[in-house]
Amino acid sequence: MAEVAEKERRILVAIDEGEESMYALSWCLKNVVSQNSKDTLILVYVKTPQTVYMPLDGTGYMFSSDIFAAMERYTCEVAGGVVEKAKKMCWDVLQQDIMIQTRIENGDPRDVICHMVEQLGADVLVMGSHGYGLIKRAFLGSVSNHCAQNVKCPVLIVKKPKTNG
Repeated sequence: MAEVAEKERRILVAIDEGEESMYALSWCLKNVVSQNSKDTLILVYVKTPQTVYMPLDGTGYMFSSDIFAAMERYTCEVAGGVVEKAKKMCWDVLQQDIMIQTRIENGDPRDVICHMVEQLGADVLVMGSHGYGLIKRAFLGSVSNHCAQNVKCPVLIVKKPKTNG
């Protein structure tokens, strides 16, 4: 019987600072990534644009460019820290070398993740679920729901089990 060559898969995992996305990554490493495969894991972190709130009376607040630069540095540090934590988790769980690519992007996570799936040719998208109820989802929107409806590859939405206590 001829041996079938294992196809390389491109597995995109959306990560953020929440424990839900780290749980989804951990679950993916244990259940999706094949130990002896040519899988490529693509970790994508999306920095959302900084929001400046203006008071209703129109007086407004002026921020110096130093403050905006400090805010940008901080978000870059957070993003870098999340990506490093995720890479370390990959190495710790798999105990082997695996092809890992990382991307830090800017924009609305719903749009950026969908775009990254298409641009990078992902075979599967793995995301955590915050477990919002109907009301919160209506106001905040669901990134995972949006992506599940708009990408052309399978989407695994991993929900972190509730802890007792």
